[in-house]
Amino acid sequence: MSAPASRALRRCVCTARANGYTRPAMGAAQQRIQRRWASDAPANPKIATIVDQISQLTLLETADLVSSLKTRLNIPDMPMGGFSAGPASAAPAAPVEEEEAAPAAAEKTLFNLKLEKFDAGAKPKVIKEIKAMLGLSLVDSKKFVESAPKMMKEGVPKEEAEKIVETLKALGATVAME
Repeated sequence: MSAPASRALRRCVCTARANGYTRPAMGAAQQRIQRRWASDAPANPKIATIVDQISQLTLLETADLVSSLKTRLNIPDMPMGGFSAGPASAAPAAPVEEEEAAPAAAEKTLFNLKLEKFDAGAKPKVIKEIKAMLGLSLVDSKKFVESAPKMMKEGVPKEEAEKIVETLKALGATVAME
């Protein structure tokens, strides 16, 4: 709003208030909305104290808290984002694999699945399976399959990865576990 228009608006509001204008009463819906947003604190006092304590942590302490919760609750590290779309997203994945490979030389538990190739006759079946597995639209799953070799999923547990490989192998596709 331009300066003269905002000044005129302020004058109108001031004049209306000076003449005794009061705002009309709020409706029930507006009152509910105001009540809902009036309180930022959770209803449970235990949660409110936890939120207060967490908000006072430093960034390093918060990172330690997150890692502690992941280990205690057995939550795997999930990659952020969706599909890798070329060399730009492949570069950050390499250091993660190196970090995991160095300390944990025993056995790898999380795998990346890559669609290598597929039989031409099995293309419709593979597209349907990719659509169901990744939650893509039919058009997106068709483009995904046609752009093979391409990374399907990252950070998949061993059992689930083996099931996916067997399912796609039965349909006529070749999937690599990395």
